[in-house]
Amino acid sequence: MRNAASLLYLSLLICAAAQHADASQEAQLREFLRSRRNSRSYHGTFKVNKNIGRSVASNLLRTSYSGGGAYQSALKAADKITSLPGQPDGVDFDQYGGYITVDEKNGRALFYYFVEAPQDASTKPLLLWLNGGPGCSSLGYGAMQELGPFRVNSDNKTLSRNQNAWNNVANVIFLESPAGVGFSYSNTTSDYDLSGDQKTADDAYLFLINWLERFPEYKSRPFYISGESFAGHYVPELAATILIQNSYNSKTAINLQGILVGNPLLDWNMNFKGQVDYFWSHGSMSDEVFANITRHCKFDDSDNTGMVCNGAVDAFNPGEIDYYNIYGPICVDAANGAYYPSGYLPGYDPCSYHYTNAYLNDPAVQDAFHARMTKWSGCAGLDWKDAPISMVPTILWLIEKKLPVWIFSGDFDSVCPLPATKYSIHDLNLHVKTPWRPWTVNMEVGGYVQQYKGGFTFASVRGAGHMVPSYQPERALILLDSFLKGELPPYVPVQ
Repeated sequence: MRNAASLLYLSLLICAAAQHADASQEAQLREFLRSRRNSRSYHGTFKVNKNIGRSVASNLLRTSYSGGGAYQSALKAADKITSLPGQPDGVDFDQYGGYITVDEKNGRALFYYFVEAPQDASTKPLLLWLNGGPGCSSLGYGAMQELGPFRVNSDNKTLSRNQNAWNNVANVIFLESPAGVGFSYSNTTSDYDLSGDQKTADDAYLFLINWLERFPEYKSRPFYISGESFAGHYVPELAATILIQNSYNSKTAINLQGILVGNPLLDWNMNFKGQVDYFWSHGSMSDEVFANITRHCKFDDSDNTGMVCNGAVDAFNPGEIDYYNIYGPICVDAANGAYYPSGYLPGYDPCSYHYTNAYLNDPAVQDAFHARMTKWSGCAGLDWKDAPISMVPTILWLIEKKLPVWIFSGDFDSVCPLPATKYSIHDLNLHVKTPWRPWTVNMEVGGYVQQYKGGFTFASVRGAGHMVPSYQPERALILLDSFLKGELPPYVPVQ
């Protein structure tokens, strides 16, 4: 059973602990969230670090600019991946893997995996993908299980091509962020105890500035940021940092053109309210439990200590379901150590994390990625220092700066559910430009979309869970393509 405080932070907990993280990781994060739930560091709004300008200059002087263009060309050549173990024949795009140092003094470096488009890469935009957590891997989840060019097969050794990979329409960077996640690291272990939203945004900005020195052909290319889950913090915060730094330095250092975030954690209190609504409206919560929760919980910070609210929530038990997709199969861990899907969902395997974990811990694979030899894990238990309760003020600021902001939501997700996202969108207090309408894929509804004045756009993806590209890869790719073109996804009525 969960008390009200733990349900209030269920969104962050599950986003942080990832679907198949081990029990100790989940227990560690649960205890962390309980201990931090009343901390003042989780209130207020995100503030861009104005002093990062000096930090950027000093770090670039010590890293990227050392040796000039020839040095950077050598680093880029060293990062090129010849091939990945078990990859299929006919790979027709370039891929790179390696590290960008963001703090030379502390020895802090972030790992990236970069895949260019198979066709006309020089004309396609640059896209950064960030998984959430905080503390989960964009390589292990985003690249290998969602929108990357490959999926790991059940033999743990070979790869198959993802026909709906996002590098079909963009050149994609998968960044393991912050340091301590996946292959990213710091030689100063105390860095891991200083993790938080602000530091993550600052380091990601430094990563991009340095990365563009290594790949200068992308400096003027249109740049977009996308992600999911706790990236509802990462993406807007990095976007704000970029816009501030472009203004601060009186030049466009990074050509940011828009952000696209899926199933985001935007407001912790509204996420709690949205989860209660979602479970009840989808038949997982009884009328009586719903009435008791809505009567005694205020869906604000006071619920953290409200004993009556706690008792109301204690009566809720959804049973053995996948919180990321309440209608999807689960991965059954058998007593003999084997694992298998509880059911069949076309194109999706709930046990894919196990395959990915085994693959990325193969020394030959780590060598091919140019990663340091280490025990890779999907999520890291980091001591998180700061995170705003609500991202609404930051998103409003981005809209005021005329940055295209798109949010999408898989409608089978109970972790950061569609109703919760709608509550936060309502708090933006924007005027509707294009009313809610369906959009279609292969002559059936792929989801629904609504656009607001100022360019803000919200879309649902029908039949998708928390990790939309895993459950509905074709619909996710069409949504991305529409976003990059600045057009609403198409609606083709049945004749």
